[in-house]
Amino acid sequence: MKRIGLIDYGMGNLHSVQRAFERLQATVIPVHDAAAMEPCEALVLPGVGAFDPAMARLESSGLADATRSWCDAGRPLLGICLGLQLLFEASDEGVARGLGLLAGRVRALPRTPGHPIPHMGWEPLLPATPSPLLPAGSPEAWVYFVHSYAADPTDPACTTARVDFAGQAITAAVWQGEIGACQFHPEKSGAAGQALLQRWLHWLDQRQEPGA
Repeated sequence: MKRIGLIDYGMGNLHSVQRAFERLQATVIPVHDAAAMEPCEALVLPGVGAFDPAMARLESSGLADATRSWCDAGRPLLGICLGLQLLFEASDEGVARGLGLLAGRVRALPRTPGHPIPHMGWEPLLPATPSPLLPAGSPEAWVYFVHSYAADPTDPACTTARVDFAGQAITAAVWQGEIGACQFHPEKSGAAGQALLQRWLHWLDQRQEPGA
C-alpha cells in the first residue's frame, strides 16, 4: 500500500483529496513539516486560495524548502489546483516567488465577454504531451475546474493536457521529470478523476527510486 504525504499548509481541500486516495487503497500521511515527509513515497501538494498567502505559509513553515529538496532529489510529487500554480516561478496573482520547480509563470485568464472568471465547471481535457497522468490513447476525460489563473510553462512540452477557455487552449495539467500536476480537481471529477489518480499510483508502483 502506497504511503502518500499530503502537504498541509492550511490552504488545501485536504479531506476530499485524502478520501480520494483512500478509496484507491493508498495510505495518506498528513505532512506539516520536513520530518513528516520521510516515511512517504510521494507527496501531494493541494491548494485552494491565493498564490501569495499560500507561498507565505509554505515558506514560514519550512515546507517550501523541504518540498524543493524533495523534488531536487528526484522524488515524486503531484500538485492539484493552486498546488500546480505554486510549482512555477511566479504568478500574475501576486508578487511572491513560487517554488520554482517548474520554469514559467502563472498568468491571469483572458477577460472575454461571455466567459466569466473564475472558469468554473466541467470541461473535456485536450491531450498534449503524453505522460503517466494522461498516456497516449487515453479516453476522453471531462474534469472539474475552478480557477482564475493558468500556468504558462517555459517548455511547452511539459504540458500534458490543455483545456479550451474563450477559444484559447490553456494549461490543464503538466508533467516534467517526477513532478505532475493538475489545474483541475481530480478528487471532484468522478470516474475520470479517479482514473487519473489511479494511473499516478500505478506509475509510483512501476518507477524505480533513483539509484535503485
